[in-house]
Amino acid sequence: MRTILLISPYWREEHRWMVSSVKLAELWQRLGYKVVVACMGKGNGTRCMGHGTTVEDVSPTLRIYRMKDIFLKDPLNFGIAFGFAGLVRRLIQEEKPDHIVFNKVLFWTSFAAIPLRLRGYRFDVLTDALVGITWQPRSLIPKIIMSIGGWTVGWLVLLCARRVVTFHPQPPRILRLLGIAKKTQVIPTGIDPSGFGLRASDSEAQFSILNSQFPILNSQFSITYIGRLESIKGVDDFLAAAVPLQKTFPGLRIRVVGWCPPGNVLVERYSSTVEFMGLRSDIPEILSQTDIFVLPSHSEGLSNALMEAMASYCACIASDTGGNRFLIENGISGLLFPPGDREALRAHIRRLIEDSAKRRMLGQAARKRIEGQFSWDVVSRMYRNFFGDFLHSRSGDS
Repeated sequence: MRTILLISPYWREEHRWMVSSVKLAELWQRLGYKVVVACMGKGNGTRCMGHGTTVEDVSPTLRIYRMKDIFLKDPLNFGIAFGFAGLVRRLIQEEKPDHIVFNKVLFWTSFAAIPLRLRGYRFDVLTDALVGITWQPRSLIPKIIMSIGGWTVGWLVLLCARRVVTFHPQPPRILRLLGIAKKTQVIPTGIDPSGFGLRASDSEAQFSILNSQFPILNSQFSITYIGRLESIKGVDDFLAAAVPLQKTFPGLRIRVVGWCPPGNVLVERYSSTVEFMGLRSDIPEILSQTDIFVLPSHSEGLSNALMEAMASYCACIASDTGGNRFLIENGISGLLFPPGDREALRAHIRRLIEDSAKRRMLGQAARKRIEGQFSWDVVSRMYRNFFGDFLHSRSGDS
């Protein structure tokens, strides 16, 4: 059995779920690979390697090494784990992987790529966004810090990579400027759509048509956001746009699902009118009860939450940035709005509340798009070709 060493910033913690790493590891295991993960954070490791590193044998095909880190909170959301590069070198010697893959650029874990390349190892870099280059935080100081990091250390990591995979298309001009255009290709993470299906609200019988102007005036109608409550996600824009609509539509149910830091100002401000549901394990059920899904990020990679909502036949509204515009064909499989434009977002929400035919059309087109271009059946073939091109490559080849 061939082995992939996946180097990821995090794995699964309540405020640091690295969804792309988790999903990719699951996909690669389905393809017959053993996956060894090196990441930062805390876990339920059954063995200790010292220096704050634990080992968890999840299954015969998945082993996770976690090194304890120092975490800088939002808006930086950046962990530091001294000695991580040494851990990676040790794992290469012990696990002898056939492929070495770094997920994400400009995290502390990706910095291990530079000394690795100097030692002659070859590796691939996967990323959903070019942080500091095509992905920017909202506030000025973090934006400056990440821009400097992106165009220096992040750029060097990309240059060191044998191949670069982006989860959604990056601007060709930027790729040429970085000097990586010829070795970059797009492979989305994708999802398994079989676990998501028709929404419970697709039955129009549950809506009371009270008048032609507001057909669901007193009926329950659900709008959902799923993700972390971090500044970059634009949840403040979503709530500022959606909550005033409850005056016109008394049955409007607004839900926020995901990790929330204690004392969050949005919870304090909107707790009387918005359901803050915290982390949940029943996302397919929540999406089956969702009429409109909103992803209002100011910068975004390829959102797993948005793909799951599309696979659930939800009518989706997302900011026109990053992977959102790759997933959604505006007006066909969803609606896009300029990041931060609360009035445009409110207008989209109102339109879809009032137009059930448009909601159904968008939801059906969204599901079709996921099945056709972002399902694991499609992505699996891409990764078979990707790894198959280097079947004879070993981690120590130069």
